[in-house]
Amino acid sequence: MTEDERAIRELIDMWMEASRRGDLETVLGLMTDDIVFMTPGHEPFGKDEFRAQSQTMSGIEMNGRAEVREICVLGDWAWIRNYIDLTVTPPDGEPVHRAGYTLSILQKGGDGKWRLARDANLVG
Repeated sequence: MTEDERAIRELIDMWMEASRRGDLETVLGLMTDDIVFMTPGHEPFGKDEFRAQSQTMSGIEMNGRAEVREICVLGDWAWIRNYIDLTVTPPDGEPVHRAGYTLSILQKGGDGKWRLARDANLVG
């Protein structure tokens, strides 16, 4: 495993851990300012929309794992294919289980850190 592959796996682990803790600022720091998220049946959206959606989720418990299935590093760009298995429990509701794949593009910044730049999330 290369240093870049290790750094990308650490980013995914940090994203999942920050999501579990409800640490939105850490998650936002793991993405580029011009990120584009794509989910089935919805228009693509960016960082501001991600922030707004996430702020409505206070009190929600998230447990899950992300398993990197493939990584390909091409200079300052990389793509990864993940399998995500996630259970989300609202404060006064029943747990909802979702699982599926994502295909993500990451960009290595001038500071040497990898950040998520594009994300096609097929978790359903």
